[in-house]
Amino acid sequence: MATVASDLGTTLPGGSVADEPTFEVRGIDYIPLSERRGGPLDLAWMWAGALFNVEYVVYGALIMSFGLRFWQAALVIVIGNLSYIVTGLGSLQGPRAGTAAFTINRAPFGPAGARLISGFNWITQVGYEIEGLALVVLAGLALFNKAGVGSSTGLKIALIVVAACVQLTLPLFGHKAMLRILRLMVFPFVGLFIVFTILSIGKVHLGAGHNASFAEMLAGLAIILSAGGYGWVMNANDFSRYLPPDTSPKKIVWSVALGGYIPSTLLSLLGAALFTIPAVAAGGGGAVSGLTHAFAGWFLVPYLVFIIFQLFAINSVDLYSSGLTLQAIVPRIKRWQCVLIDTAVAGALTAYTVFSSGFNTFITDFLEFMLIWISPWVAIYLIDFFLRRGRYDTGSLMDTARGLYYRNGGVNWAAIAAQLIGMLAAASFLNAYPAWTSPLTNATNGADASVFMGALFGGAVYFVLARRFVPKEAERSVIATELTEPAR
Repeated sequence: MATVASDLGTTLPGGSVADEPTFEVRGIDYIPLSERRGGPLDLAWMWAGALFNVEYVVYGALIMSFGLRFWQAALVIVIGNLSYIVTGLGSLQGPRAGTAAFTINRAPFGPAGARLISGFNWITQVGYEIEGLALVVLAGLALFNKAGVGSSTGLKIALIVVAACVQLTLPLFGHKAMLRILRLMVFPFVGLFIVFTILSIGKVHLGAGHNASFAEMLAGLAIILSAGGYGWVMNANDFSRYLPPDTSPKKIVWSVALGGYIPSTLLSLLGAALFTIPAVAAGGGGAVSGLTHAFAGWFLVPYLVFIIFQLFAINSVDLYSSGLTLQAIVPRIKRWQCVLIDTAVAGALTAYTVFSSGFNTFITDFLEFMLIWISPWVAIYLIDFFLRRGRYDTGSLMDTARGLYYRNGGVNWAAIAAQLIGMLAAASFLNAYPAWTSPLTNATNGADASVFMGALFGGAVYFVLARRFVPKEAERSVIATELTEPAR
């Protein structure tokens, strides 16, 4: 049994991320202080490298398809991506607890209750993996079409299999490799983004169209929040957990927020502008197939090649986190086994998505419906952190059969009740037409306030129910600065 020593003021070894082993052996287990490396700036580069990505061009074009004019889409993008501050706040728990997000989630929900939420997150991460893999396949098909090969069923299947096998490589290497590769991806994609923007200037029609309604703008905002800062909190601590526990919270928040806000905003604005090009809009408005008739091959071919590599990079973030989440559900599984399982599931579902005709519909519905569980969960997760003032009992987080967070059979019913009420509130204000439109949404002319209502009701209920016992729990917490195995 591991022993816990408590003294947050202990001198920390620190050091560079480069000092980490090439292959990460850690899963959801506690990261000892001797292995803590890096600083907030590493997180900024990691998020920038992951999010300077073609998916955000897709999201910008996607909200334009709701009927928004460019200025409306720009307003939604600029405001909505401020949610990366929430991602920054959702990165503070890892350095204190020294473990992954959905292990920390055992504090508010209990070990058993947290498995339910971990299941929701696993499905969400796999959904993101499907989206990324499908875009890789579409980019590959566009390249083969440019070469005059066509797009047969056999070619699609081959691309799916190859893409699924390639994407698991980086998560298998682990934390150090991912931070290094994602940082290296920043500057090439920035250069590509600048060239792309220059080539688009003479083609876009930013004043075209008619003003959309406020309800349609809210629908676009829901997509930006889901794809942006509010939808990345689930992954945040999986990467910040390697920082020493005395790392400045302000620096963590602002590093993550800026690392996410800048690329997401710039690329989404580009995607919205591209949608005003008639040839792009006619091709579905995407950042892949929609560009083939609007840009010359000398640019399009290297663009498609590079975005394939960049899509693998962002998919590695989802695949890494989905593996850790699966470990939180079934602790005995190794992280590398989780990566293989997730890759197989995502590959199979990608095949279904690619062979169906509703890729944009899949993205829209996925981003909207995932908000039902995410919007209350983020509020509960953050409120719990502030109620306990960042104090976690690390030994209890690791122990699923007893400990401070076991409570009533492993379930904190206050958190479960808050989550369910928040999900009901989110679903009651969700506009995912035509799949789902709630009566309350119809009564407000189609306005989608799901993320706000889910967070408001879920967070408020949890605060009322937990405001007394969580601070008392925190007082009894043993804050770990080191977990050491007994001498053998």
